[in-house]
Amino acid sequence: MAAERTPGGESGGMELGRFLRARRTQTGPEQVGLTVGPGLRRTPGLRREELATLAGISIDYYVRLERGKETRPSPSVLDALARALRLNDQEHHHLRKLAARAARYAPEPPPAPSRTVRPHLKLLLDSLRPNPAYIISRSTDLLAWNPGGLALYAGVDDWPARQRNLARYLFLHPAAHGLFPDWDNQVRTCVSRLRAIAGTTPDAPDLTNLVGELLLKSPDFAKLWERYDVTGRKPARKTFQHPHVGTISLAAQSMQLEDTPGQRLGVYTADPGTPDHDALLLLDLTASAPATPPNQTHEHP
Repeated sequence: MAAERTPGGESGGMELGRFLRARRTQTGPEQVGLTVGPGLRRTPGLRREELATLAGISIDYYVRLERGKETRPSPSVLDALARALRLNDQEHHHLRKLAARAARYAPEPPPAPSRTVRPHLKLLLDSLRPNPAYIISRSTDLLAWNPGGLALYAGVDDWPARQRNLARYLFLHPAAHGLFPDWDNQVRTCVSRLRAIAGTTPDAPDLTNLVGELLLKSPDFAKLWERYDVTGRKPARKTFQHPHVGTISLAAQSMQLEDTPGQRLGVYTADPGTPDHDALLLLDLTASAPATPPNQTHEHP
């Protein structure tokens, strides 16, 4: 009896096919030891039949995989495709996750994860001062921060709290290009992380809304999204050309927070006694200073 077609299986199969096609079209024949004959190749990267031959599967079966019609490839087929495409460990793992999702029944898209940050994590952020620190969601929404953690991304506080998102900032905020000397590398890493997450939960509203907005508003994002890269090494250090404290180079650390819906902690540090640490102290001081003299009061609604 044929396997039942389900909304989850169909969506997952399409995502598996997109990933295979993206990797195939970006893998040149010379990279896999094929000799390219004379004449113009109309297909970028490998042809479907070339990849199928390298992986030891039929062309018809591979075409079904790439078109999302075949949703239950065996582990041996996945491993053969990974070898043929020269996938690294992270890409190979992502391929397996996509295949597992394609075969799984998922009648409804998962809900967006909670944006709530537990009180003890907010205390942790405050205890990390003067080091800039923040907590982000899986889709890079800024959920909580200490003064330096928000001020480090110059201008992000111009946006309402629910609009503050690091991916949105990188691609759409006018200050982002000037803040990062290596902006190109920053955005590649950002998109590859979002691609990896969205590949296994493509219908989740927090991801689809963000990706849809960036595809519409940023040609740079659209080009990187089309590449379907899922690997990207986050640099151990980040340099900021900050409009308030000058150029500052900080060690960067990101870590998954246990028992949260995909929330991550980001922290930046500098060695005490260095100019970078002095700038870090100044950033924390100016970010936490009151905007009005102490004798003035505000009425809150």
